[in-house]
Amino acid sequence: MDPFHHLNTSFSNPYHPLLSPSPPHHPHFPPLPPPPPLAAELPQSSAGALERERLPQWSHAETAAFLAIRAELDHSFLTTKRNKALWESVSARLGAQGFSRTPDQCKSKWKNLVTRFKGTEAAAAQPADADTAAAQAARQFPFHDEMRRIFDARAERAQALERKKAKGKDVRPEDDEGGGEGEEEEEEELEVEMGEEEGGRGGGAKKRRRKQAARTWVADQGEVEAMLREFMRRQVEMEEKWMEAAEAREAERRAREEQWRTAMVALGEERLELVRRWREREDAWRARAEEREERRHQLVAALLAKLGGDAS
Repeated sequence: MDPFHHLNTSFSNPYHPLLSPSPPHHPHFPPLPPPPPLAAELPQSSAGALERERLPQWSHAETAAFLAIRAELDHSFLTTKRNKALWESVSARLGAQGFSRTPDQCKSKWKNLVTRFKGTEAAAAQPADADTAAAQAARQFPFHDEMRRIFDARAERAQALERKKAKGKDVRPEDDEGGGEGEEEEEEELEVEMGEEEGGRGGGAKKRRRKQAARTWVADQGEVEAMLREFMRRQVEMEEKWMEAAEAREAERRAREEQWRTAMVALGEERLELVRRWREREDAWRARAEEREERRHQLVAALLAKLGGDAS
């Protein structure tokens, strides 16, 4: 057999890899698409846009029901410092009507409505014709009238409160609408602008807020001082109780130490007495042993003497 048969056969094959004019063909697969970015890797604006897309839009009927509920609770919002429970109540009442909204969504919706109402009020203040301004505001913001009624009712309550103060009547703390710290800043700014447009009512509202802020600050300062005094009083009482307890523990420790010392002295005396008695018994036993030994010697001597006499 030809030893070069294998080489000759390989080089005679036109499809051999060494004789192929082009490199062997490898299958080509298209590149895989990149994985979608995580929510944490998205920019804040994109994440906010995605979040807004996921939230269902407020319908006209849902917004109207929300404004009706908010108008009923407006006085409570103004007189309550913490309005989280009120927003939960608004959410629950919306759920009872068939609209599922969280308290945070309701709060955000109210802020948006206040912002839009503020913009329409600013735009309506520019035209000279009131009817044209009202129509333009209604076209831009369909809930302009509902928001206007809410703030008009708020202004009427403030005027009634001022009249009561002017007449010298006692005003309950819950009737004072300036104590509501839970209202948002945009609502306060909107009230000021609305009051200035209505002929000086904003100055009175601003003065009322300043007076109320001063009263609140004084009340808070008095509460802080009272809390500090109460804290110091309790601190002194606790220190006195602690000193009394420490003295009682020290007296008990001294009594126990004295009792222990007395017991140790008694035990020492008892031990000495036992040692004395043991020594006395030991001395008596030794004396008896010596006496017995002496008698034994005498008997042995007498016996030996007798035996010696007999032998002689």
